[in-house]
Amino acid sequence: MPSAAERTRTLVQSTCSAMLVVPGLDLARAEPLIPDSRSVGPEGDVFLEFPADSPAVRAATHAQGDELTAVLEITDVAPVSVPHRIRARARVSGWLTAVPGLAEPGRMMLRLEFGEAYVDDLWGEQDVEPDDFRDAAPDPLVTHEAELLQHLHAAHAEQVGTLSTLLGDRATGVCPAHRPSAVPVALDRFGLRVRFVEDRDSCFDARFEFPEPVRDVTELRRAMHTLFEAAAH
Repeated sequence: MPSAAERTRTLVQSTCSAMLVVPGLDLARAEPLIPDSRSVGPEGDVFLEFPADSPAVRAATHAQGDELTAVLEITDVAPVSVPHRIRARARVSGWLTAVPGLAEPGRMMLRLEFGEAYVDDLWGEQDVEPDDFRDAAPDPLVTHEAELLQHLHAAHAEQVGTLSTLLGDRATGVCPAHRPSAVPVALDRFGLRVRFVEDRDSCFDARFEFPEPVRDVTELRRAMHTLFEAAAH
């Protein structure tokens, strides 16, 4: 199981939507503060790129010392159509400063010094400590996950459906003609999460763990083959 710090780090470094909230900043007539890029430094600080004329840049540039607090709010939505599509929400709060010279002309890099974080996702709700976040690494499949899930759903839906045979007592009594549809909803180095949709108001998730964590897409292919083989027999 990935730790809360790893899951949060994965969300920060993924392509899911994120918005910077700066308390006290008047955004009544401005666009939401959505960074153009996100990355994490070796000390666990989060670096956010904005246009140089962004209200966030102006606020960070005029702030004195570490006085400007900010929160990065992240929302992760499943890349496939499925009930209850929001998979995760995370908040990273800290202190915002401008870092000149790290971005191209017309851009500015802001540093969010990590203070604390909170994640609420398919695994549950947890707080994340600075040292744990700094030392964690994003899931190695994060840059490919959306594409992989879409491919599984579009090209291997029948095989994904056979995974219900591995559910044991949970699937007992289910008539094959009324077997719930199976949608791959999340993928990480440890396994695959499938959402079984019985009807519009009823669904449940099941995790299918790989024999061992995978490190790349090549190892993932082998792990998925093993999983489908187990379901077939």
